[in-house]
Amino acid sequence: IQDQTNFLEKIEPHLNDDIRFIGHAGPEKRNELLSKAYALLHPINFNEPFGMSVAESMLCGTPVIAFNKGSMQELIRNEETGFLVNNIDEAVEAVDLIKNIQRRNCHDWSKSMFSQEKMIEDYLKAYNQII
Repeated sequence: IQDQTNFLEKIEPHLNDDIRFIGHAGPEKRNELLSKAYALLHPINFNEPFGMSVAESMLCGTPVIAFNKGSMQELIRNEETGFLVNNIDEAVEAVDLIKNIQRRNCHDWSKSMFSQEKMIEDYLKAYNQII
């Protein structure tokens, strides 16, 4: 959550002390937070072309719960690296099921698909096909 005012007004009144607003976190702090998180809840309700935070979360070994929209089917292996859900009720159910996801699978999948090395490999393949 990046909008502290929205968080304080609309979300915080419904939470307990286990959840708090942290604000902007740089790459090191973000990775530390993600690696300790139970899951990343990614409730984006539009067709996002690529979810960088989803890939980053899984690289840290953290499973993701996201709406089944946009690129999420390409990023998340449903029931292996997280859950693709269609509504809030399914997201709530997925929170209970997230314990069944192996964190190592999240890391390995994300690294095999979205690491810097994988991107370089894919670019070289594309360049070689052009030449």
